[in-house]
Amino acid sequence: MSAPSPTVLNPHRWLILAVMLAAEIMDLLDSTVVNVAGPSLESQLGANPTQLQWVIGGYALTLGAGLILGGRLGDRFGRRSMFLFGLIGFTAASLLCAIAPSIELLIVFRLVQGLLAAMLLPQGFGLIRAAFPPEEIGKAFAVFGPVFGLGGILGPIIGGGLIQADLFGTGWRFVFLVNVPIGIIAAVIAWRLVPRTPGNAAVKIDLVGSAIIAVSSGLLVWPLIQGQAAGWPAWTFASIAASFVGFALFALQQRASAARGGTPLVTPTLFQKSSYTAGLGGIALFFAGMIGVQLVLTLFLQIGENFSAGEAGLGNLPLAIGSGIGGAISGAVLADKLGRSVLQIGALIQLGGAALLYFALSNLDAFSIWQLVPGMLIAGLGTGLVIAALFNVLLGSVEDHEVGSASGLLTAVQSIASSVGVAIFGSAFFASVALGQPGEGFRNALLIQGALVVVFIAISPLFPRRARPEGEEPQAAPEAVGAAG
Repeated sequence: MSAPSPTVLNPHRWLILAVMLAAEIMDLLDSTVVNVAGPSLESQLGANPTQLQWVIGGYALTLGAGLILGGRLGDRFGRRSMFLFGLIGFTAASLLCAIAPSIELLIVFRLVQGLLAAMLLPQGFGLIRAAFPPEEIGKAFAVFGPVFGLGGILGPIIGGGLIQADLFGTGWRFVFLVNVPIGIIAAVIAWRLVPRTPGNAAVKIDLVGSAIIAVSSGLLVWPLIQGQAAGWPAWTFASIAASFVGFALFALQQRASAARGGTPLVTPTLFQKSSYTAGLGGIALFFAGMIGVQLVLTLFLQIGENFSAGEAGLGNLPLAIGSGIGGAISGAVLADKLGRSVLQIGALIQLGGAALLYFALSNLDAFSIWQLVPGMLIAGLGTGLVIAALFNVLLGSVEDHEVGSASGLLTAVQSIASSVGVAIFGSAFFASVALGQPGEGFRNALLIQGALVVVFIAISPLFPRRARPEGEEPQAAPEAVGAAG
């Protein structure tokens, strides 16, 4: 009996992994790095509050709306081809953002940038699997956890530092320019070293389902951003209602597509699992609140307390520290042992931190960042406990063949919910700013987040009881895991 052939190792596999990580880092930073640029955009491009929300939330909107389609395009045309297309396009869009002469064009370029990120990001895990042998794949994927955590958390800190440094007199534009050399180097390496992966011509692209998701997402976010300035006319509520009808229609259309023998964007059996569908609601609530409060914190420090961009970025550091500690404890010890209980514990701790922040903001006569530090540390600790376990717990009830589709849908919902959070919390904060009360705007944001966390806890008994066992690859990868209050 002949011995099995030895595995032929790709000599460039770790460099390929570095390219995939570079792409993920660019996305993670762009998800949060602009949070500290608001006052600069207001002074240099004349941006109003509504436009600032579009610059920040528009990226997450098109990213979330296009993620599932991006994965299918990789199946159809080959992951290497779609990765290069997305990477080169994302880099070009970053350059366009950096040189945008008006706030209107910057918003357009941000929307395009998010859509191209949606073409780029879903290809990474498949390309890593193709480059690494089975015995090393776990080590390769293990690198992603710290990168996701640090990238999202450090976004505002890095953004504030870049704007404060004002390198080459570029100010806020450098937060986009920094992507250009990284993207070019990554694209050259990927072009030369990433193995070609053939597409599957039998895969049909569900353009109808993609259109329903895109339109429904837009119908949800548009009125939430525009409503405050428009005075909340009837069309805003009609648009929100239509968006929920659209999402329900998407689930029905996916089921009908599978019944006809088509290739749906999402495995339709997922919608029959009550614990998973409850998880979709839970992840939307959690990330809308988390991203929304993180944005308001940064805006409050700059607009309310006249912090510089660099100082406001550093103001996020207690959240980052708390989230890092919570994530380490949850990921290493609690998630596997406690399952959904760790989500409930983390949410309660996060709620306690938000309460401390609320009361710390009651007197701003002699404000110091130190009066917020205890609340931020505790809120960050709870956030980290939840983030580290959230995806694997919510995937606890899905079958092996459903994992890819289920994790992709969770990530898409996460990104769209982040855009919704920017819209809701940004509108609430700027409404108070217009009355000369930015501190009350921050407190109102904390009350909204508290309500979302309470609902999250209330529906958490519907989540899967146990986390999905860790396999050789990560089950999901949050695209934006910044700490928040």
